[in-house]
Amino acid sequence: MKPYNPLEKENLGKSVADSLTKQRPVPLGSVESFEGAGVYVIYYTGTYEPYAELGEWNRGEEGPLVPIYIGKAVPTGGRKGLADPEISAKGKKLFKRLEKHKKSIEQTSNLDIEDFLCRYLVVDDVWIPLGESLLIQRHRPIWNSLIDGFGNHTPGKGRFEGARPSWDTLHPGRPWAVKCAPSKLSKEQILLNIEQFWKAYERASMEG
Repeated sequence: MKPYNPLEKENLGKSVADSLTKQRPVPLGSVESFEGAGVYVIYYTGTYEPYAELGEWNRGEEGPLVPIYIGKAVPTGGRKGLADPEISAKGKKLFKRLEKHKKSIEQTSNLDIEDFLCRYLVVDDVWIPLGESLLIQRHRPIWNSLIDGFGNHTPGKGRFEGARPSWDTLHPGRPWAVKCAPSKLSKEQILLNIEQFWKAYERASMEG
């Protein structure tokens, strides 16, 4: 048996992921301002039909367990390994990222911000990508793995020729998405994919 090495990449990522999931869940719509960069998990607890089963799971006595989305916010220069620790500690990258997601949900015509909870963790910038990667592998959130576009930024000027993300086709409302070309998938196709996703998810959960 291979000896356990706490400094291996996978184990370091697991440490971040485990610490995040131990945080108390809070309403996404009322996160108070804080400083730092890090990782976060968003949960859905509502009854919107495509995610009704997910909402039921997350309303259980154990609290939210199955994320709908997982992401990260890296400090300035973090993507290139140039982040200044002093700047990283003082910036509000993680808070601003959560605020952006809050606004995206509030702009939709069929989602309610009151149905969303989140957990977040301020992390030293070098471990942020590891933590996010492991969490996504562990949970396979539907907004990460099937419905693209929730975390997208507004395209730059003159760059709206790209296809509208599936997320905006299913959840219309973000002003910039209306300017994009039609999505490659219809709403009906997306809903069918979601139905198949939950069947596969439940099967994998039972087998795992």
